[in-house]
Amino acid sequence: MASPKSYKLATVNSNPERAKMIVGKVIEAVKDQYTIVHAANAESPGVARPLFEVIVPDIVFAASMWSPEQSSHVFAQAREVNPDCKTLAIPQGLQAEKGPEAVVEWIKGKLPGLLGG
Repeated sequence: MASPKSYKLATVNSNPERAKMIVGKVIEAVKDQYTIVHAANAESPGVARPLFEVIVPDIVFAASMWSPEQSSHVFAQAREVNPDCKTLAIPQGLQAEKGPEAVVEWIKGKLPGLLGG
């Protein structure tokens, strides 16, 4: 049996520790279906592009603190570096309103549609 494709994930979150914690829970929960490596976090949309050029992510998550416009800008930069990059914008305010567990569950629910399978 072929091993699952490995995905390099970059996050854009002003709180790197929270990004690491949330993504760690997601990665652990989906490890039977997907191999995801959290390669890096950019602390703002403005510093994301140089990071993308270094790691060339397969997936980019934009945190719930960014506006839809900021997330779109980040995703456009990610796709300039890797046209096949998958992107996911956490709904604005989800973390603040419902907490990190809600974000973990929301991401887990979106991954099959994002990555296939």
